Amino acid sequence: MRKTVRRHLGKVVAGAAIAVAGTAVMVGITLPGEAGAEEENGGLRAGTAAEQQAAQREQGGAVPPGVVERAPVQGEKGKGRDPLTDDEITRVGQIAVNRQLLNSSEDVEGERGPQRIGVDLAEPGTAELDDPNAPRRADVTFYDYKDDTLVTRTVNLDTGKVEGTGTQHGVQPPISRDEMTEAAKLLIADPLGAGLKADFKDATGKELASPDQLMLNSMVYRATPGAQPAALGACGEHRCVRLFPKVKNGPWIDSRDLVIDLSARKVGKLG
Repeated sequence: MRKTVRRHLGKVVAGAAIAVAGTAVMVGITLPGEAGAEEENGGLRAGTAAEQQAAQREQGGAVPPGVVERAPVQGEKGKGRDPLTDDEITRVGQIAVNRQLLNSSEDVEGERGPQRIGVDLAEPGTAELDDPNAPRRADVTFYDYKDDTLVTRTVNLDTGKVEGTGTQHGVQPPISRDEMTEAAKLLIADPLGAGLKADFKDATGKELASPDQLMLNSMVYRATPGAQPAALGACGEHRCVRLFPKVKNGPWIDSRDLVIDLSARKVGKLG
């Protein structure tokens, strides 16, 4: 490597992979569309109604009453233990976020509503194992950054009702695509991200300004007593991530010594 690369905090790493030492397990990149489709949470369609009313007034017609948005449509449905369809994933994501959860939680950006982590086909109950007509259920997993809580809601796909809600603290599932993107934003904006930006410029000749310029891989980071700075001691209770960025159509950049605490929205350095 060139001397200008070696003196940066990060190191450009040629090759297809990075050997990672740590307590967490490296996970693959969440593919677009796998767990991050945009969704609506119900409520009044104020903008649409206003447009319709304005059009009616211009035409001299009567203004219709306001309309409450309908429940999410069924869409394409799977059977038995078939994987969840895209329509089912979208529908259960809408059903799982009721008004109480929406108003009491925060996502990775600090906005209202929980951060959706994933949607999985739920395991059947013990009494339903041999029943070919057992109802299909989905487990929708959220992370509430307001109090670092993992929330899992089980939705019956046949009835469209939430059948159970579980909460856990200190449980850290793999990082979602949206969380990786936010972690990269925080790192790029932090002084500790100077090495990453310098290495990116060495590799491309361009300034690094957005996560869109990188391909991202990640792993959850958990603190080990005495093994990291005090600033990262809450990792595990907090949601913390180590990023493995790669220049698009280019080399990996070694940033293994940097940890982004998404809960505290801070960056720390190991070692």
